Amino acid sequence: MNNEGKVETNAEVALGARKLMPLGGTEINSGYKGYGLGMLVEIFSGILSGSAYGPNIRKWGEHDKLANLGNGFLAIDHSYFAPGFEERMSDLMDTIRNMEPVDPDLPVLAHGDKELLHMHKVEMEGGLSYVENQHNTNAKLAEKLKVQPMASKSVAIEPRN
Repeated sequence: MNNEGKVETNAEVALGARKLMPLGGTEINSGYKGYGLGMLVEIFSGILSGSAYGPNIRKWGEHDKLANLGNGFLAIDHSYFAPGFEERMSDLMDTIRNMEPVDPDLPVLAHGDKELLHMHKVEMEGGLSYVENQHNTNAKLAEKLKVQPMASKSVAIEPRN
């Protein structure tokens, strides 16, 4: 976006304006849905929580006042709505996962897929992987606190490209 609130294709101008495209994009590609979702988030996170909202939120990088940012949480019991939630949600997730990816080597993932893949990796490896620096930090902390250091096994780590 530029300073006039219009779509900007010049990256330098867009970066200088420090504006974000509305959630959902422009009106021609359903941006009005983003307006409603944005308003919902603003009400939950700012108004209902008693936190700053809209133009009252401090600008990024300003540190002369507290951010006063709020959070909103929503719990829904789907049993009060249309039947077949589990099947319909599974169908939606399968539809998303089976979309053609931009990069054939990177499949389309649904929320939680990365975490599930990591959980399987941890199970296969028999535990969490830590870098050597983390092991050293943990050992120093254990020594300082006079507790048994965290048990670990040595694993060869391949360098990243």
